[in-house]
Amino acid sequence: MSYYITDDEFIKVWNELGSPIKVSEHLKLSLRNTYNRRRTIEFKHRIELPTSNPQGNGGLTHSTVKKIHQTPGHVRRGITLEKGVVIVFSDAHFWPDDTTTAFRALIHFIKELKPKVIVNNGDAFDGGAISRFPRIGWDSKPTVKQELEACQFYLGEIEDIAKCPLIWTLGNHDARFETILANSSSQFEGVKGFTLKDHFPRWQPCWSYWVNEDTVIKHRYKGGRTAGYANALNSGVNIITGHTHVLAVQPITNYNGTIWGVQTGTLAEPNNMQFADYTEDNPKDWRSGFAVLTFDRGQLLMPELVQVFGEDEVVFRGKIIKV
Repeated sequence: MSYYITDDEFIKVWNELGSPIKVSEHLKLSLRNTYNRRRTIEFKHRIELPTSNPQGNGGLTHSTVKKIHQTPGHVRRGITLEKGVVIVFSDAHFWPDDTTTAFRALIHFIKELKPKVIVNNGDAFDGGAISRFPRIGWDSKPTVKQELEACQFYLGEIEDIAKCPLIWTLGNHDARFETILANSSSQFEGVKGFTLKDHFPRWQPCWSYWVNEDTVIKHRYKGGRTAGYANALNSGVNIITGHTHVLAVQPITNYNGTIWGVQTGTLAEPNNMQFADYTEDNPKDWRSGFAVLTFDRGQLLMPELVQVFGEDEVVFRGKIIKV
């Protein structure tokens, strides 16, 4: 507890470590109490306890998050981030020659916001031709080769402008690529090209990506329209998911504070051909867009959404923006 730690002890530890997250871990304080104690001491002693940044990268540290130690096969990855923006998009279901408004907006805001990390939160690859579901009528799907080339083109557009780590938290559609090969051609295990990541070397694959110790980004957890609320309730941390194609932010507040359940919508157009047949042209409670996560003092601020408003237009922070 903070009242067992003298001001001199706190100042000494702060000057040695220089990071709120490291100080909170060392003194066994919550991050919030660490920041409160820092402000109290600065005001009381008329001093400044600056945050050191030996990495010179605006607060980003590429060490594995302590709570979730990186697992074999990169099931989990993570960073500590005191201050900066993380952009999360999902469910692009990239098809050939299908540049959506949401994708153009994504490119726009990567340039504008200069994120510390970009997370492709699953289902960039659709895999319509290798789905376990039977063909509907005479519907036509792109080949695996055509889909891979579309993914390489669109993700390449992001690669060309990104100046930060690129993370791919795999989705159930992405998994189709390797699942069908593992089940039908297991003799080729280990041959280059038989895993999805072979075709996208700049993107770091994992199932979940953690920012600090209280925010997890993964493709799916609970299902349904209110998945954001259910995810936060059951995980106990900030959780950002795709899969449902719902674009929404749902908070939960209790004695411990507020956590956020975020659903990242779809980068695709909900009425495009990827979905036309199996949804039977029914109305869809889906929204095209993506999420912007801002961290300050090591904490996730209220998550923000970029939502498609009309053709070539999105809404963000109360403004209609042409893309």
